[in-house]
Amino acid sequence: MALDGQGTLIIACGALAHEVTALRTANGWNALDVRCLPPELHNRPERIPAAVRELIRESRPRYRSIFVAYGDCGTGGRLDEMLAYEGVERIPGAHCYEFYATERVFAALADDEPGSFYLTDFLLRHFERLVIHGLGIDRHPELFPVYFGNYRRLVYLAQRPDGNAERDARAIAERMGLAFEYRFTGYGTLATSLGAAVERGGVATHSDERRVSEWAN
Repeated sequence: MALDGQGTLIIACGALAHEVTALRTANGWNALDVRCLPPELHNRPERIPAAVRELIRESRPRYRSIFVAYGDCGTGGRLDEMLAYEGVERIPGAHCYEFYATERVFAALADDEPGSFYLTDFLLRHFERLVIHGLGIDRHPELFPVYFGNYRRLVYLAQRPDGNAERDARAIAERMGLAFEYRFTGYGTLATSLGAAVERGGVATHSDERRVSEWAN
């Protein structure tokens, strides 16, 4: 599906803004624009498809191609249904943990310990705002074991950590009473997927049209 404008737009989760911008700069993708949605949408994933659709539709006249830097992110397939209707491709994977670590490594981590809580650079930087405040634990500390009582391990998937990042991630693990594991992932398949999207124009026509008619309005 070709669009009428110029250049490529990446519609990204706000949790990926720093990484997508860094990749754009490092690779000299001058014709690439990035628009991000609030990372707090992950607390209400049912709202993600409509929010992404709104950006797609308002951006079409200005861009030749659009690519979505979101995993399924808890939408239960609804994001893919909407993207199929709109004819826009997204990065493969269920969530950023998977495409940072790569599918094979993440599957091994999940098999090794299903009760794993994952941190990325972004979530590490914003742990208090998104987790403690975002889930209301600061106001209701009795919720802490409700949310995290079944976890056994914290895995820090690091992209470009600063000098204190591992120490800070380990402190969060101790605070949560979890074992700690550090994995340097870099950008994983986020980098390769964005590069491929830029090279080919970023838009793919999906053949799967099951249950997409409701997105027409």
